[in-house]
Amino acid sequence: MRRLSAYVFRQRWLTAVLFGLFASAPVSAAEMIEERVETDQLAFSIEKVAGGLENPWSVAVLPDGRFLVSERSGQLNVIDADGGEPRALDGLPEVSQRGQGGLLDIALHPQFGDDDHDWIYFTWSEPAEGGSRSALSRVKWQGDQLGDVEHLFAQDRASSPGRHYGSRIAWLPDGTLLMSIGDRGQEPTRAQADDDHAGSTLRLTDTGDAPDDNPFVGDASTLDEIYTQGNRNIQGMVVRQDGEAWATEHGPRTGDELNRLMAGENYGWPEVSRGNDYATNEPIGETSKPGMVDPVYVFEGRFAPSGLAEVTSRAFGDWQGQLLAGGLSSEQLVRLHIEDNQVASHEIILDGEIGRIRDVHQGPDEAIYLLTDAANGGLYRLRPAD
Repeated sequence: MRRLSAYVFRQRWLTAVLFGLFASAPVSAAEMIEERVETDQLAFSIEKVAGGLENPWSVAVLPDGRFLVSERSGQLNVIDADGGEPRALDGLPEVSQRGQGGLLDIALHPQFGDDDHDWIYFTWSEPAEGGSRSALSRVKWQGDQLGDVEHLFAQDRASSPGRHYGSRIAWLPDGTLLMSIGDRGQEPTRAQADDDHAGSTLRLTDTGDAPDDNPFVGDASTLDEIYTQGNRNIQGMVVRQDGEAWATEHGPRTGDELNRLMAGENYGWPEVSRGNDYATNEPIGETSKPGMVDPVYVFEGRFAPSGLAEVTSRAFGDWQGQLLAGGLSSEQLVRLHIEDNQVASHEIILDGEIGRIRDVHQGPDEAIYLLTDAANGGLYRLRPAD
């Protein structure tokens, strides 16, 4: 019998469970925000599933339909499938809350539902002498509470100030994961250093080790975990159904990018940039350089990307296979149609209706979920309108 990949196993298992669950679910407690938002390709509704979230960062959907939502303050919450008040869970480590730090991305193991793999992975800013560092840990899910925490990885160097942690997680079809780490905001040239995790994406096993086939394994000058380099601050990342990894990355003053992540490649920061210096508004670096990968797409204005998802639900019709990118300061949700690794068309489908969009997540229940970054943030659901 052919063995399913971890990615396919999870998608099929979650879909089967949730179709059954939502068929018999109670009436939703969600609040309708917009019954019909028209776009070029379809109309959709916006519901508020839950509020009262303090700067939420990431959402994951459990097999029973409940939601896990991380808050930057260090709190992990569970929310009922039909919405309602968040309930805090105990058991996570103390995070560094300075600046942009805190409890950041969360993701379920690809084979979650098999008792041996009921792990919730999370990235966080770990307090350390000299500041903080981006770290990856996992905690066992025990039905209604958190079990033991295992610390899997921490970047090689702690530093300050408390920004540019990156910290998105995305699972590859082979069961390894990608994790982004920002340049940490003080020394941009760290993104070009072979012996520094800052300003890169990493590829790790599910236990936090560097796989033997990583692009720089065997190169004594480069850290084994590094998968790509020259990344300023990736806060949106998704592995599409075809297995390709894509990411949205903060530029400096404008110059926010969409990139296709390829093993061993260098994406240029700070030698190459489409953005400007905050103080002088002068361009930073070159617009292109041999040996460095140009962005697939540069967002207009100060988009401030965070959260990226592929629409996999057939319910969304023409959107299926397209990317949805969230924006913070822009408060936008942008649809990106990819053809031949280029953006064939794009459309702003939300523009301030719900606020700063921190996370975008394709749910297994045929809906798309958004988190808003605010002191009183919310979890929102998009569904195709009748």
